Amino acid sequence: MGGRGGAGTRGGTGTDAGTESRAGLLYGIGAYAMWGLVPLYWPLLKPAGAGEILAHRMVWSFVFVGLVLLVLRRWGWVRELAADPRKLGLLTIAATVITVNWGLYIWSVNNGHVVESSLGYFINPLVTIALGVLVLKERLRPAQWAAVGIGFAAVLVLAVGYGRPPWISLVLAFSFAVYGLVKKQVNIGGLESLAAETAVQFLPALGYLVWLGSQDTLAFGSEGAGHMALLASTGVVTAVPLVCFGAAAIRVPLSTLGLLQYLAPTFQFLLGVAYFHEAMPPERWAGFSLVWLALTILTWDALRTARRSRAAVARAAEAAAERLTDGAGRLPAQEPAATREPRA
Repeated sequence: MGGRGGAGTRGGTGTDAGTESRAGLLYGIGAYAMWGLVPLYWPLLKPAGAGEILAHRMVWSFVFVGLVLLVLRRWGWVRELAADPRKLGLLTIAATVITVNWGLYIWSVNNGHVVESSLGYFINPLVTIALGVLVLKERLRPAQWAAVGIGFAAVLVLAVGYGRPPWISLVLAFSFAVYGLVKKQVNIGGLESLAAETAVQFLPALGYLVWLGSQDTLAFGSEGAGHMALLASTGVVTAVPLVCFGAAAIRVPLSTLGLLQYLAPTFQFLLGVAYFHEAMPPERWAGFSLVWLALTILTWDALRTARRSRAAVARAAEAAAERLTDGAGRLPAQEPAATREPRA
């Protein structure tokens, strides 16, 4: 990365924007692709149950992120966070909500519900918009209302198809939307936030693993060194996509990240259908099609709004530049001759 950055400078004044943008796009694709392909990873951790896998994910994520922060020497935020009870409380809520999300996702993948779990992340943007209206009192544009309405109809169709509400999808979508809402209030970096959240999770998770060991039901250590390494690598699997996402977020526009976010559930859906061979009867296809229609409308509206905003900013900048130019050009001509000082 360093070599590419040096090659992309112009006259030594900074990194080439095009090179940074392409790097950001690759980081973003990498992050969402890893999140989308992770259903291939969780089954490798069997016979460990979802609870044990979740506990290992918390413990090893804390260890891995702690080591990364130690290498980077990024500890200044800890003192500031410790002095802010409100942020500590919000991070505790975030840690609780993401625990539910992680645990249910691992369980659903290892119990044959990959397609339903992918639906949760497809409808997450719609749930996030709904929470924005209900909690933050945001006002929606007509296209956003249409997308939310179609999404609600899709859930009804899927409920009929499943013979029950798609509760896995709904819990995943709502828990992740609440997590995003809380993180928005906390507003700290991705690595720092993960370190704080896993610090909250660490002792309960470690205690749970110790309890499993006392009951002789702990898979860690009983399935060989390879299995132990896989369980320990849950920290890496959790942190690396987050690091890539953080690198993408500072290099590409938010609208681009908004489009990339659909890669993860798309990969999950394709794995569920093509690799895990989960059933997709017609009514389920109908429900998913409605969800995809809602997301298409939502994406179209977001891109249109972003284009209009950029155009408005460009027009305002041009108008300001013209005013400055006109003012600079007229002032000398309008100055009365009698007031001009004689030149030596």
